[in-house]
Amino acid sequence: MAKPLVAIVGRPNVGKSMLFNKLAGKRLSIVEDTPGVTRDRLYAQAEWRGRTFRLVDTGGIEPSTDNRILAFMREQAEIAISSADVIIFVCDIRTGMTAADKEVAGMLQRAKKPVVLAVNKMDSTGHTDPDIYEFYNLGLGDPYPVSAVHGHGTGDLLDACFAFLPQEEEGEDDEEEDITKVAIIGKPNVGKSSLVNRILGQERVIVSNVAGTTRDAVDSYLENQRGKYLIIDTAGMRKKSRVDDRVEKFSVLRAAMAIERSDVCLIMIDAQEGVTEQDTKVAGLAHEAGKACVIVVNKWDMVEKNDKTMSHMEEEIHRDLSYMSYAPILFISALTGQRVDRVFDFIDSVAQRAALRIPTGVLNGVLADAQARVQPPTDKGRRLKIYYMTQIGVKPPHFVFFCNDARLFHFSYQRYLENQIRSTFDLTGTPVRITIRQRGDKED
Repeated sequence: MAKPLVAIVGRPNVGKSMLFNKLAGKRLSIVEDTPGVTRDRLYAQAEWRGRTFRLVDTGGIEPSTDNRILAFMREQAEIAISSADVIIFVCDIRTGMTAADKEVAGMLQRAKKPVVLAVNKMDSTGHTDPDIYEFYNLGLGDPYPVSAVHGHGTGDLLDACFAFLPQEEEGEDDEEEDITKVAIIGKPNVGKSSLVNRILGQERVIVSNVAGTTRDAVDSYLENQRGKYLIIDTAGMRKKSRVDDRVEKFSVLRAAMAIERSDVCLIMIDAQEGVTEQDTKVAGLAHEAGKACVIVVNKWDMVEKNDKTMSHMEEEIHRDLSYMSYAPILFISALTGQRVDRVFDFIDSVAQRAALRIPTGVLNGVLADAQARVQPPTDKGRRLKIYYMTQIGVKPPHFVFFCNDARLFHFSYQRYLENQIRSTFDLTGTPVRITIRQRGDKED
């Protein structure tokens, strides 16, 4: 049973994102005083009176528009409304009730969902602005005065939402455990949103070939015969020099946060461009964060091929992303759907490898074999002695070697031992962490 969903809707620039951030208690949604900054649906978890629920922030609803992006935003809001248990409809006291508010109210009434009306920007305390009473004309019951900036009135607003939440079912909190979180990352316009839509089989994310259409990291829940997945589509990361406006800066930060939240990162590369400097930076973030990774080469249908094209491309990728030689490579076309069905094979495989626990006895058997094959290094007559090793963590697998002198443990020998562990236990797709401890070191 999924957690109940509360959708925040309203026309552009009434303060939905600021209210979303206030209720979620985090700065998740990009807040700028520019209409249309939130384009996609954005999810967060919130808690009120001991009950956990999901919040969704939507792009502003423009009831009638010819602008393609605005029309997409309206569609996204409609999808959020259809899946919500409760809707918070946000209006703005400063502009008063507008014709667009009336149209949105009509749309919400047709949806036949519980609606809580929030009148935002009521920033002064002590008295209620009498202009709030005109919002009764929307036919949605009592308007709740709130200030998203200061947080006034949000408790009453949440109390009103709480009354409409469905009954809590047992096991609601356990379901997070078995969800694989997948972040789709890469530079702008590489086809991340197209892949999400192809995977989900619906227009879940705004797809446009204008680079930078997705600004927020957006979560999509998916359940199929393989299991449960949370797909996080991220804003394309650009070079720092291009990130001169604040909105883009937040997007890069958000992509880094998405990597942090994920179990598996799909690093998307444009087959026509190959690995660019920007791709190495994006992949580096995932590698540094210790995430299981799959390199997904998109737009493979656009490349002229012979029988050696794929192996040449693989060689180039391994050369340019030499620190990620462990990551498997999948060639796809999000546009035609070619090999997209194999994405979940790769996700499941690398997620399992990253969570692998190896018994200490088995590890030390591998260590003894490796040392018998290649003697540990010596320096000025002193030989490195490795007493034993053990695994102290997963996601990624983290191993500790205990030895007589950490200075003798050369990097090349570390690499050799890592390769022995990788090949024995097939740790494809996951980085490995190694810590060296010498006798006398204090345990963490």
